[in-house]
Amino acid sequence: MSDRVHLLLTCEHATNMVPRAYAAHFPRDSRVLRSHRGYDVGALPVARHLARTLRAPLFVGKVSRLVVDLNRSLRHRHLHSEFLSVLDREAREAIVGRYHTPHWQGIERHVAARLRRGVWVVHVAVHSFTPALRGEVRNADLGLLYDPSRRREANLSRSWKAILSEMAPELRVRFNYPYRGGADGLTTYLRRCFPAGSYVGMEVEINQRRLQARPDRAAMGGIIARSLRRLLAS
Repeated sequence: MSDRVHLLLTCEHATNMVPRAYAAHFPRDSRVLRSHRGYDVGALPVARHLARTLRAPLFVGKVSRLVVDLNRSLRHRHLHSEFLSVLDREAREAIVGRYHTPHWQGIERHVAARLRRGVWVVHVAVHSFTPALRGEVRNADLGLLYDPSRRREANLSRSWKAILSEMAPELRVRFNYPYRGGADGLTTYLRRCFPAGSYVGMEVEINQRRLQARPDRAAMGGIIARSLRRLLAS
């Protein structure tokens, strides 16, 4: 990796943890918390593997997305789930202040500090997606999300896909799937904070079908790590 490029990793939906103060608002069997609605299944082990292998800093979300979604802006209507709809505004703001604000501000400060040193930042947010949603089977193993209007992001994403296709031709890799890279979220917010020539925000979405067992997660983490190393060295 070039010493002029700084890799930053984040994992917003790393855990299905619900603070004790809010546990009573969720079903007792916690099935929903163990599902893709509660967190991004398998994403955290992959993110940690990337951080260890590539010696990159990793920011990890500390709470379930059903408490507060760390990949949604404060104005998003699904920032909090229906389970906490009974909470008043003050209680919801307290949740934001404890979990959402520190995550976003910590990452923003980290990026700003690296840009002041004259390096440019490649931010990769690690996520996973359920193989099927509302009866629709997702036909990809990996999704690379980026903003097509930002040239450096577009070029890096195309290069990353080419490297992945060469290294692991069995993987189906799609751009901006199953979500759009320019949608409301952390990378979109950071793009408004930092210039396109200095900050690149990409999300890698991994099909949870590829993350079911520990060997699967290790294999996927290895492929992504090797491809990223090669991408950033080019």
